[in-house]
Amino acid sequence: MFCKIPDQLGRMIELDQLPQRIISLVPSQTELLIDLGLADRLVGVTRYCIHPAGLIDEKTVVGGTKKIVESRIIELQPDLIICNREENNQKIVEFCDHIAPTYVSDIDTLEQALEMIADVGEITGTKFKAKSLIRNISSAFKTLPKPEVNHKALYLIWKKPYMAVGTGTFINDMLARAGFSNAAQELTRYPELDMEAMIKLQPDAVFLSSEPYPFTTDDIAEMKLAFLTAPSQDLIKPNVTPDFKVVDGELFSWYGSRLLKTPEYLQSLQPKNTDLTI
Repeated sequence: MFCKIPDQLGRMIELDQLPQRIISLVPSQTELLIDLGLADRLVGVTRYCIHPAGLIDEKTVVGGTKKIVESRIIELQPDLIICNREENNQKIVEFCDHIAPTYVSDIDTLEQALEMIADVGEITGTKFKAKSLIRNISSAFKTLPKPEVNHKALYLIWKKPYMAVGTGTFINDMLARAGFSNAAQELTRYPELDMEAMIKLQPDAVFLSSEPYPFTTDDIAEMKLAFLTAPSQDLIKPNVTPDFKVVDGELFSWYGSRLLKTPEYLQSLQPKNTDLTI
């Protein structure tokens, strides 16, 4: 037997030989596979696997992360499928299990992301490259400085309805490592919030993610107006609004090799002073 390890759900993954035909249903882990030198062995991806550029033109697209084309997966005859508990639902995972050994990641923290990278290296025969990547990511996060001031940030991932990031999420861990306290820390996962609820959380900063909802500067103008016209008693400081920013959702939520770039980006978002007046 080539490899036998548990995935991050505790399910045992058994491989008789080095996998040669891999399908990835997780965009951030697809990029990881490429950076581990596995482009030639990657045969199937989702339409959201946009890194590296042009990949979806070179590989068979088997659907999205929430809905797959089962016949395409069968036709590709994979010997390893990569999934994620949050990205892919149980029905997809169960289907994949019947086709090939299926590794499912479950990632809410940086430590779990590094564990996943080690696992992928182990099951694909690239463990030395994976270990080097882990060392470089760990080193980058260790050098991430603490901000000069401590601010409370509200991170939004969706609109209509507005959805924020609570605890028990990878983005929450990235916020903490950047030195921000999560304004929605009393809520779990991805709670829905109306404008009044967001204002009452009294954030110092509001981060509007570039994905999965593509927030723009137009959304900033809309939210800024709502905060400015709210009753002053609902705000932490009358006539002061949070610092609104559209942020790179990939650098907050992609837990593969893109983590090499995350610490520098998080540092660029850290507040430099306490004046947040807009």
